[in-house]
Amino acid sequence: MRTYDFSPLYRSAIGFDRLAQLFDDAQRADTQPGYPPYNIELVSEDKYRITMAVAGFDRSEIEVETERDTLKITGRKAREETSRNFLHRGIASRNFEHGFQLADHVRVVGAKLDNGLLNIELAREIPEALKLRKIVIDAVNDNAQVLEKKAA
Repeated sequence: MRTYDFSPLYRSAIGFDRLAQLFDDAQRADTQPGYPPYNIELVSEDKYRITMAVAGFDRSEIEVETERDTLKITGRKAREETSRNFLHRGIASRNFEHGFQLADHVRVVGAKLDNGLLNIELAREIPEALKLRKIVIDAVNDNAQVLEKKAA
């Protein structure tokens, strides 16, 4: 596997340190475990869904938290009081912690646990000040017209 050194980017680019850190984290294979399996789905232009298979976990054993640009999903299995003798154990019941980096203006809208699948709904909500604005050519600003009338 090829590794890249992003330290020159840290020295010459201001404000891109978060992007370089994302690249560094993506290169590390051990940063994201494969358990539990999950899907990331683009539902519509600005809506996403993370579906995570959490069979055997109760609602009270799963936490979904956001802090700044990070979504963290944690599953802590309650300790069984009685020991069970499994002949085959195919349903994993180990604890997990999974983190996702959220892009700017993406927020968690809701979460639902149904049939062993945890569905987390996300939406990108771009503030009005950052949305695309079309400027009409040769249009006169209303404030400019008012000022011209007062000056006359």
